[in-house]
Amino acid sequence: MKLYTKIAAICFGIALFVSCGNADDDVEFGVNPGGDLGLGSPVDDCLNLGEGELVLSIQDQYTTLPGKVSIFFKVSDTDGNPVPGLTADQFTIYEQGRNDECFNTISTSESFARISPNSQIFNNNTILVLDLSNSVLQSSLEELKTASVSFVNNVMPASDTESFKMAIYWFDGEDELHALNELTHVKQDLINSIQGIDENISNDPSTDLYGAVIKATEKAEKLLAESTTNDRIGAASVVIFTDGTDQASRYSQSTALKKVTDANKNIAFFSIGLGAEIDAEILGQIGKTFSVFAGNKEELETTFNDISFRVSEQANSFYLFEYCSPKRDGSGESNLAIQVKEGNRQGAVQTKFSAKGFTGGCE
Repeated sequence: MKLYTKIAAICFGIALFVSCGNADDDVEFGVNPGGDLGLGSPVDDCLNLGEGELVLSIQDQYTTLPGKVSIFFKVSDTDGNPVPGLTADQFTIYEQGRNDECFNTISTSESFARISPNSQIFNNNTILVLDLSNSVLQSSLEELKTASVSFVNNVMPASDTESFKMAIYWFDGEDELHALNELTHVKQDLINSIQGIDENISNDPSTDLYGAVIKATEKAEKLLAESTTNDRIGAASVVIFTDGTDQASRYSQSTALKKVTDANKNIAFFSIGLGAEIDAEILGQIGKTFSVFAGNKEELETTFNDISFRVSEQANSFYLFEYCSPKRDGSGESNLAIQVKEGNRQGAVQTKFSAKGFTGGCE
């Protein structure tokens, strides 16, 4: 087995923690929860591609007559960090038919290879959870509102699309995760809800942080189940902001952290802390994908922008790669390998497809 595959297998099973941030640990997906490379497998040694620093995790694949092959996958590095912004010319396609000793390179131009909009099969949901306990409302509400609006503008696409949605919830000391705006694809609705927050929104000055973590995770699990169907794949991000520690003591720290640890691998967790009263270590575990801390309220927008960049990277590291295969009906099942190069880094994954019914005319 190639070294990169061994490394990737380790990364898939372990959430890596680093100071002020953690590597993305969602490279193993529910499409094939038992497989470290999703629906794919390590590439045959005959291609001699060498060690890889990138990991392609296939989420779904299908064929469309007269001869199109579509592969939906996520690209990460071997630490699990998402790799967004790739283009079709960074991919190389290899096919191996029943008469081939090894793989043959398929011309990306002749095969009309392209990165297609993944919105047709991908749902991405973001849950923003805001601490609106008394300390926030009295000292940093306006800064939080400004930062939250920036977050919405950065994460949500410029044009409304049903494939990208966000919900905003808030918590104080009550045993409830309050809805500020239920899940929607309309960016302006989210912004209006944030701008409507005032200092009288809360009736309980305490902080039920652990309860908010538990409830937000449950909501993300439910959204994921609803958005992942036979013909669509879902992913979700939970972003939690707080300026302190749990004061309500209604739920235990271990219960909240276990909820995050055991969550579906398609859910990424981010945390934002403000001020000197936070517990950076606990927030780092809650935001197991990535966490940031603002020393004062003037830094809030910068930290929210940092997290919004990470959330966007997450969503934009999924790709729908399509090409027209030269294989034709009667050729049976063929092996397929896809290699991606990004700077000095490369990685590859192998799968197979059936050319049953394939003819010419694919574009």
